[in-house]
Amino acid sequence: MPRVVSLNILWLGLAVASAACTSNTSAAGPGGGGGGRGGRGRGGDSGPAPVVVAKATEKDVPVDLAAIGNVEAYASISIRSQVTGQLQEISFREGDSVKKGDRLFALDRRPFEAALAQADANLSRDKALLAQSEAQLARDASNAEYQQLTAERQAQLVQRGIISKDQAEQARAQADATSSVVKADRAAIESARAQLVAQQAAVDAARVNLDYTEIRSPIDGRTGNLSVKVGSLVTANNTELITVARVEPVYVTFSVPATHLPTIKRHITSDPLQVIAVPQDADAEPATGKLTFVDNAVDMTTDTIKLKATFDNHDRRLWPGQFARVTLRLATLSHALVVPSQAVQTGQDGQYVFVVKPDSTVEQRTITSGQRVADDVVVQKGLTVGETVVTEGQLRLESGSRVTTDLSPRGGAGARGGGRSGRTGGGGGRRGQ
Repeated sequence: MPRVVSLNILWLGLAVASAACTSNTSAAGPGGGGGGRGGRGRGGDSGPAPVVVAKATEKDVPVDLAAIGNVEAYASISIRSQVTGQLQEISFREGDSVKKGDRLFALDRRPFEAALAQADANLSRDKALLAQSEAQLARDASNAEYQQLTAERQAQLVQRGIISKDQAEQARAQADATSSVVKADRAAIESARAQLVAQQAAVDAARVNLDYTEIRSPIDGRTGNLSVKVGSLVTANNTELITVARVEPVYVTFSVPATHLPTIKRHITSDPLQVIAVPQDADAEPATGKLTFVDNAVDMTTDTIKLKATFDNHDRRLWPGQFARVTLRLATLSHALVVPSQAVQTGQDGQYVFVVKPDSTVEQRTITSGQRVADDVVVQKGLTVGETVVTEGQLRLESGSRVTTDLSPRGGAGARGGGRSGRTGGGGGRRGQ
């Protein structure tokens, strides 16, 4: 009896195992079919890749050099007094715009007026002395002429034996002495005239010093910080009163690589190059000027050449001491082939783009790029006008990949988003199944 029970138990275990194998086999069949459908689903994901594209176009492209420049005043004058005196008046406010000849300061005039009056008095005295010397000369000249005639008559009387020889010699000696006095008078007149000239110069100097008590602006410009107050003692040629800077026009000084020097020299005389400066401030707006100065030597430490551009600056957009972003336009490339800079990729063999062919497949093509202008790149070799290049979505591509295109970045992003949503939805459907 126990043997029969154990045999029945063994038979029952074999039956259960057989049923389990049969169940697993039937389950594997549908599951495998599901796996096959899953593989076809992944194959569907590797279909046409959505990308954004653009056309290679032709246009005129400027060739520019970028640099950082410094704005300099066209002229900056340090105003100092040329005489020593007490400051009595200030005729402007700090920061005012002034014209050439406008009065800025006034010093105490009284000491200089007194000095001018004294010089004038000395001049009048010297004029009187000169007139006196001239009158003395006229008197002595007449006397010398009379003495000369007398000496000649005495000589004739001596020859006739009327008077003694001693009397004639006395007359001759007196005539010679009078002639010497005339010469002395003439020398005194020359001295008086020289003194008169010197005194006239003293009068002119006193008058100039009096004029220096009024300090006027030597240029059109804008005043800076005032360093003195009314009542201060101003020392001649020592105390700086204020600085006047001419801000219309202004210079912008900058440096560029010396390799561009031949191009710059060709244009400096006949056709000045255009320079655009954008000040580094909150309301930066570009100003346009002309290149007017090229330094006479290249900086050997940096291999750059110093340049200077002149700007009219009527709106005073540029301010002395300010930094500005400078663009020097060397030339303009006519009918250049350009593509968006996003289309250009860099690989082991250099730069390349993906070109979309008519059959909606892409070709990886090596190009030679040139000038970069804003968001575009000049293509010197490798493309033709009108060809379509991929600007977004290159990471999923290789030569021969099939794509779906969109000419607008926003549409391209939507297409890519829609594709991802569709695939996600399909997956959800399969999970639902």
